[in-house]
Amino acid sequence: QVQLVESGGGLVQPGGSLRLSCEASGFTFSSYAMSWYRQAPGKERELVARISSTALGRTNYADSVKGRFTISRDNVKSTVYLQMNSLKPEDTAVYYCNTNIPWRSRDREVWGQGTLVTVSS
Repeated sequence: QVQLVESGGGLVQPGGSLRLSCEASGFTFSSYAMSWYRQAPGKERELVARISSTALGRTNYADSVKGRFTISRDNVKSTVYLQMNSLKPEDTAVYYCNTNIPWRSRDREVWGQGTLVTVSS
């Protein structure tokens, strides 16, 4: 029943903006850090952004997206967002929502199905 569902991907021109959403269910969303990863064809999956639980309220970003992307969360809606501005062709990838639940006996790493972002003219 633990599930992450991404949405909001699509085709956008260079310099444009896009907002991704990830709806979580099946666990206490507010207690865990949430992350966005991305994976381009033939390349390793990389961490894009992370936001801590509400008790800590910290964020961190990959150097390649600092100043352009913003991660945020709404604990009432159990949703994490990734606002992407000034998009570049190099941002083209499948974007995945992620969390880690250490106390689970199985499947401590939880991933969404991914949403494709294509930045092209």
